[in-house]
Amino acid sequence: MDIPRWLPLESNPEVMTKFVNCLGMKPTWQFGDVYGLDPELLSMVPRPVCAVLLLFPVTEKYEAFKQEEEEKLKGQQQEVSPDVYFMKQTIGNACGTIGLIHAVANNLAHLEFDPDSPLKKFIDKTSKMNSEDRATFLEKDESIRVTHESSAQEGQTEAPSLDEKVNLHFIAFVNVGGQLYELDGRKPFPIVHGKTSGDTFLEDAIEVCKVFMARDPQEVRFTIIALSKDSY
Repeated sequence: MDIPRWLPLESNPEVMTKFVNCLGMKPTWQFGDVYGLDPELLSMVPRPVCAVLLLFPVTEKYEAFKQEEEEKLKGQQQEVSPDVYFMKQTIGNACGTIGLIHAVANNLAHLEFDPDSPLKKFIDKTSKMNSEDRATFLEKDESIRVTHESSAQEGQTEAPSLDEKVNLHFIAFVNVGGQLYELDGRKPFPIVHGKTSGDTFLEDAIEVCKVFMARDPQEVRFTIIALSKDSY
């Protein structure tokens, strides 16, 4: 069976903010670049931050780690809160959109939506589903697909072809119930990274991003984006 493919979304915070706004999320929170990992550069990120997106290269080292991690966690049984909204990725190149859905769906208490927001409707309709059914539901959601396509084309000088293999991948970090979760649609379940709080969330998420970077020290293709309360 052919898997559906979308155009890849660029790691452009303006395009991402416009994308979620087009789907009915009010611009009270916005995506913005995290320019560096040291405390001085992190202090420039507007607070509060409710989600962090990491774009990183999928290398052989990373794939080997992912396999190892999965085997290890299958035997350990993490405690994942039932409040975590997690969905699998079954659409090629849709990791940007799934990252955005993970960021938004786990922060409904903070974010505001228009009354007929397609994004809010999607999250509400899928809230009781399992991660696979949410993925199938996304495959059929026209409003999100169309918005994704126009956002993907908008960010590019020249849109890549649908068949082009993209080896960059988006994941989201969120705080649910005081735990830091990594949400990656290519993984079978959320990954718990320990305790966090509203005040330390950005720094805690950055510590995990540093581990990703340390795995591939030769790589420069890492981008970190924060979803912050609009104080730009």
